[in-house]
Amino acid sequence: MTTHQTNAAQTADATGPAAVLRGLHHGRAQGDPLVLPGPWDAASARVFADAGFPALATPSAGIAASLGYPDGQGTPAAEMFAAVRRITRAVDVPVSADIEAGYGLGPEELVERLLEAGAAGCNLEDSDPATGTLVDAGEQAERLAAVVAAAGGALVVNARVDTYLRGERTPQAAIERARRYAAAGADCVYPIMAPATHLGPIAEAVGVPVNALCKPGTPSPRELGALGASRVTFGGGLQAQALEAVREMAAGLVG
Repeated sequence: MTTHQTNAAQTADATGPAAVLRGLHHGRAQGDPLVLPGPWDAASARVFADAGFPALATPSAGIAASLGYPDGQGTPAAEMFAAVRRITRAVDVPVSADIEAGYGLGPEELVERLLEAGAAGCNLEDSDPATGTLVDAGEQAERLAAVVAAAGGALVVNARVDTYLRGERTPQAAIERARRYAAAGADCVYPIMAPATHLGPIAEAVGVPVNALCKPGTPSPRELGALGASRVTFGGGLQAQALEAVREMAAGLVG
C-alpha cells in the first residue's frame, strides 16, 4: 500500500464508513444484533439500504451465483471485486465484502483492492477452498494481523472460523481459533454454522463481537442476538430466496 493509501486508510478510520460500521457492532442491547442483509448486485443493495438497514454485507455465494460461478472461490478475483464496487457505488451505507479465503492475494494487495472497491469491511475464512481443510490457526492469525496492519483501521475485519464446517464441532475448538484471531486484531469472529446455543459461550470467551449465520430453520436474528450474537448475516440465502421467486415467476409464465 502506498503512503497516500495508508493516509487515506487512517483518515477513513476516523471519519469514514469503517468507523461507522465498527461502531454499529458495539453497545448493542441483548436481542438487538446488527443485522446485515447480503446484496448480490446494485439493485438488491439499493432495496436493502432503502429499507433502512444501516450497513450491508455481501455474500460470496450470492454474488458467485449471480455471475454464473460456483461458490468457494470459483469467481475470479477481478469479477468479485468489480461486483463489490458496483454495490458500494449504489448505496450510501457501509458495505462489508465477503472475499472468501482472499484469492491468494497478499495482505497489502488484498487491502488495496478492497479499499479501491469501496468496502468498509471484509470476511476472511480460515479454510482452504481447494482442499476443504482448515488452515493452520497460527498462520491464519498472522495473515489477519498483516491485513489489519495494512488496512490501518479502514476495514472492519470479520474472521470466519470454519471448525463447525471442517473440524471439531465444539465451542472450545471454535474458541481456540477465535481467540487467536481476536488477538491478531480481528474486529469480529464468525463461527459459521455454530449451533445457536454455542454463540453465548463463544462470545463470552473471545471478547469481541460474534457473527451468526441466519438461515431458514434457525432462530431469527433477534433470537440469535439474545443468544449471544452481536452481528447477523445471511450468507447466500437471500439471493437464493430471490432466485426461487424468479423460478416461480418463470413457471407461471410457461403455464
